[in-house]
Amino acid sequence: MRPTRKCEFCGKTFVPRSGMQKYCSEECQAEAKRLRKKRQQDLINGIEPIMDLQHQEYLTFSKAAILMGCTRQYIYKLVANGKLKASRLSSRMAFVRKADIEKMFEGNPYKRVVPASKNKLRKKAKAEKPTQNQEPTKGKEENEVLDYYSGEEVMSIYKVKKSWLYTSAKRNQIPMCRIAGKNYYSKRHIDEFFGTAVDLNSITEWVTADDVEEAFSMSKSALRAYAYRHKIPTKREYGRTYYSKEHL
Repeated sequence: MRPTRKCEFCGKTFVPRSGMQKYCSEECQAEAKRLRKKRQQDLINGIEPIMDLQHQEYLTFSKAAILMGCTRQYIYKLVANGKLKASRLSSRMAFVRKADIEKMFEGNPYKRVVPASKNKLRKKAKAEKPTQNQEPTKGKEENEVLDYYSGEEVMSIYKVKKSWLYTSAKRNQIPMCRIAGKNYYSKRHIDEFFGTAVDLNSITEWVTADDVEEAFSMSKSALRAYAYRHKIPTKREYGRTYYSKEHL
């Protein structure tokens, strides 16, 4: 029985005529050669623009985006925020110096923010706890080590959607960080935002905004303002807000 071999292009099994044959037919061999040349050309086409930019000191926004590996819109954003310097020569011509790009990277080193563990937070709280004759330390909030919820924990506890949580955290300036592709939110700020100064599990009766409007003739906007001012415990479940009946 003659030995068989698997074609490196189409994957079919065939009987080779010689020990060097890799393809089952001339068509497969020609197609494999064409794809190999195409990959080489694509690699050259991707490298050549970057190689040319290495010798240019002044770059347009498009070329700066190619050099940094980002979009042209992001270059506009960096310039608008004052992080990257640019010079406008006319209404349609603006340039960025390569030296300013390098200076921007040198002035913004990468700093990883790691959520503090509960044990470290307890030790720090004990160490900073003032005695009866000792005044509280000033600037404590600035140096506070925060405990964090993961995004999944917040969504599970408060029954909110991922997009709503991210947008609300940005809008209300809740401290957050991103580690290994996951978002983490400050536990203290999240609890304050949702008005959970008390244990939610101890609250047995909840009412909706419609129930409050019917019972107290209070509009929904007035209810939200009242609950915010008086820190009425609230919770969200599947897009609806519930208020503690006892605290109301």
